[in-house]
Amino acid sequence: MTFKTPNCSFLELSANSYVFAVLLEIRVSTLVSEGSPTSAFGVARIKMFENLTNKLENIFSKLKSAPSLNEEQVDSGLKEIRQALLEADVALTVTKEFIKSIKPKAIGQEIIRSTSPGQMIVKIVYDKLVHILGTKNEELNLKALPPVSLILVGLQGSGKTTTAAKLAKLVEKNYKKKVMLVSLDVYRPAAQEQLKLLAEKNNILNLPIVDKQQPLDITKRALGAANLNGSDVIIFDTAGRTQTDLPMMSEIKKIKEIINPTETILVADALTGQIAINVAKEFDTAVNLSSIILTRVDGDGRGGAALSMKHVTGKPIKYIGVGEKINDLELFHPDRIANRILGMGDVVSLVEKVSQDLGEEKIKKTEEELKKGVFTMESYLTQLRQMKKMGGMEGVLSMLPGANKVKEKMQNSSIDEDMITENEAIILSMTPKEKENPKIIGGSRRKRISNGSGVEVSKINKLLKQFKMMSDMMKRMSQGKKISSGAIPNEILNQLK
Repeated sequence: MTFKTPNCSFLELSANSYVFAVLLEIRVSTLVSEGSPTSAFGVARIKMFENLTNKLENIFSKLKSAPSLNEEQVDSGLKEIRQALLEADVALTVTKEFIKSIKPKAIGQEIIRSTSPGQMIVKIVYDKLVHILGTKNEELNLKALPPVSLILVGLQGSGKTTTAAKLAKLVEKNYKKKVMLVSLDVYRPAAQEQLKLLAEKNNILNLPIVDKQQPLDITKRALGAANLNGSDVIIFDTAGRTQTDLPMMSEIKKIKEIINPTETILVADALTGQIAINVAKEFDTAVNLSSIILTRVDGDGRGGAALSMKHVTGKPIKYIGVGEKINDLELFHPDRIANRILGMGDVVSLVEKVSQDLGEEKIKKTEEELKKGVFTMESYLTQLRQMKKMGGMEGVLSMLPGANKVKEKMQNSSIDEDMITENEAIILSMTPKEKENPKIIGGSRRKRISNGSGVEVSKINKLLKQFKMMSDMMKRMSQGKKISSGAIPNEILNQLK
């Protein structure tokens, strides 16, 4: 993995399209092959780790600020880490094992005598976090003669039916396979209709519903239908219960005997914390899980399920659900999640998302413009739309190193996230000539743009000032000049208010 490093740091360029322009200078040459299933990981706002991240950042800040560390200081830091993990709802057994394994390394003489002991402790914690989360991301197992069967299991309310549709879309998009969805939930009212509607809305093949047909008969019919319609993959959405019980487990076992799935995937709700971990253990014991999908990772939970699941069950988390939309299912990267938990950001995922959404041609064009110091209103509009897709300023900042400190500065500066939508409306109300040369936009033109966009003239004035500053910045970058340090420049912050 190699990066083309820009002249200025990410923290210096963390404002609006200012960030985005620099992201386009970062090139990932050997990260993943174009169109690879691995490249599906996008930019998610994983809120549930924020509290843990804040606590760990404070602990590490104290350790790193000390010029040297003694054994007592390190031991105190480890106790704080233990407390932070437990408060994040990480399983007690996992927390104990975590501290037990890192303590000998952390208090070793090599660390104590090191010139940067705090940094070395962060590295030890990072390595152990990656190990607990799963070491590496694992692809979906589709290695079998078609039709390949995948079966989703879980409790009611875990998001299993929605996840079935998301997984189908992901397999179609990233693996280029024809997928058929099959609902085996004949018990929950309208469960089969729900999957049918999701399939129709997203152009996914769905097995027709036959009234009063039982799960085992539906399963056999699905296999026959797949052979006739040429489906490469069948995703079976099984019935959930409010709690695990013998009839449910028995039914899943019988279905597995018929379809011989390559994956038995537990869909678990990340917000349920310790409950999700216990459910995973019960399902694994009963039906032998192959992997896990965690849903509602974008919620305000404490993150303990994600940190404990792999260690407790021995089964990898393969995907995480980060929203309600059909594409809000992302590949789980343990190393990237560990980076984000420790406040190191996830720049690799951010770059992948930009590359995936823009396409190579647009990226090359934008790079060429940046090299020449060209920055037009059309360039700015493209960046605004990209920023919007990635969850606005907060979505982008969540992926950058030191994000919490930058976000705090933004909040203190009263930055308006609606500005992105307003600026988009303003630019769309401009004529081609005005977009190409904003200098011609005088008073009468500004009034016309205001009427067309529904935005006050004062905000148009602000946009034009902001655009000029960014345009000047692009010219400086194209000439190889550094941007002054100090996180977000105050003049940019003032224009964003």
